[in-house]
Parts: sequence; structure tokens; C-alpha cells
Amino acid sequence: MKLQGEMMVPPWLESLLSTAFFTICPRHRDTPRNECNMYCLDCMDDAFCFYCRSSRHKDHHVIQIRRSSYHDVVRVAEIQKVLDISGVQTYVINSARVLFLNERPQPKISSSSSSSKGVSYLCEICSRSLLDPFRFCSLGCKLVGIRKKGDTSFVVGSNKKNEEEAMKQRREGITATRLASKQQGDDEELRERSPQEMYTSSASTPPHFNSRRRKGIPHRAPFAS
Repeated sequence: MKLQGEMMVPPWLESLLSTAFFTICPRHRDTPRNECNMYCLDCMDDAFCFYCRSSRHKDHHVIQIRRSSYHDVVRVAEIQKVLDISGVQTYVINSARVLFLNERPQPKISSSSSSSKGVSYLCEICSRSLLDPFRFCSLGCKLVGIRKKGDTSFVVGSNKKNEEEAMKQRREGITATRLASKQQGDDEELRERSPQEMYTSSASTPPHFNSRRRKGIPHRAPFAS
């Protein structure tokens, strides 16, 4: 299983996910645009800045890392060329579709509390709530999922059909769960009052009569003689 998992994951991915970005480049401290926000898939080394790319990685395959709410993201348009990102939740930030590199810290959400709050989709690894019926919230969580289950892959084009089928099953399962919950709620409401109680209640209710009685024909008093 470990060998199979290694074949499903490119050799540079784990290094990318563990790399620290947005530090100051030691070679270009006194220049603008000196933050290390780029990563070379060929060298699989530390992050580097804009100037290092032109001088040291000119003909290499380089991707740029960006930030959203202090978390590292990568544009889908860049990463999907070298990585199968199926099953990973994507977001639109600054008019660009991106995905997160790693799991983001958050309080754990139990299945009962998530259902009560209307949370439909959860990451299979960290239980983060998702917007759409995806399996993972980040590349890091998908990596963990591959190590545990081996039912998906990062190899481009290797599991598109399987992921589409998995997403379809998740939609159907959630729809069935909602219908079952609604039916259970209806049944509980009916069980609160038995037919005998309902009959007794309706029979004990006094009939409602109109309290306003119709007046008779008025008679004029006789004149005094």
C-alpha cells in the first residue's frame, strides 16, 4: 500500500506542502518583491523570490504561491497542469480560482452539531465544512486521504471518473439523509399525540354556540288613557 501511495503522489508534493513561504529572500534583502513566494518543481528545494527565478530557475517548472487570510494558496490554473486536484474544494479569491495547500486550524465539528447547523459537506480528514460536495479541503488533506485509503490519486487524469462517481454518491447520500431526517421529524410529531388522545381532545372541546340570540318581534307599549 505504501508503494502504491508513492506512485499516486509526485515526489515534489510533500516538500511543497512543508515549505515555508513569504519569508525575506536572503540574496535580495534590499530589493523590492523580495518575498519568497515561488517553488521549483524540478529542484524541490526551498522557496525563492522573483529575482531568484530569473537567475537560478529560468527554464524550470515554477509555481507561484499566494496568500489568503494568512494561509498559502495556489491558483488552480497553475497547479492543475501538474497535479490531479479532483476531490479538493476550490475557492474564488480576487477573481481567481484557488485551493489551499494545507489544512487550516479550526474547532472540530461533530456530525450531530454539523447537521443541526445545516452543514452538508465535510472534509474527510479534518472535518472542515465545505461549500460543495468535495472530499478534501486542501492538497494536504487529500495527501493524507491517499495514504490512508488509496482510493484517489494526484496523477493527472488517473481518477477523474472515480471522483465524479464519488461526488455523485455524496450528493445522493446527503439528499437521502435530509429526506430521512425530515421523515423522522414528521413521525415524531405524529407520535406526540396518539389517535385516542386526538379523539379525546376533540371530543372534550365544547361546541361553540353563538352567544348573540335573535331578538323577538318588538311590541309597542299601549298609550295611557
